[in-house]
Amino acid sequence: MSFWKNNSRRAWILGALAGALFLGLGAAQGQLTVIWKKAVMICLECIGIG
Repeated sequence: MSFWKNNSRRAWILGALAGALFLGLGAAQGQLTVIWKKAVMICLECIGIG
């Protein structure tokens, strides 16, 4: 667990910004729609409607 304690605040901020950047890129490419459709189909199959 010392890894989490030894990281600087700047590393956390850079990681969060990189994550936000990649989420934005995926949404710009239309991946949000694809993932949403898959999630809905899984839910519908799980409760037996689809």
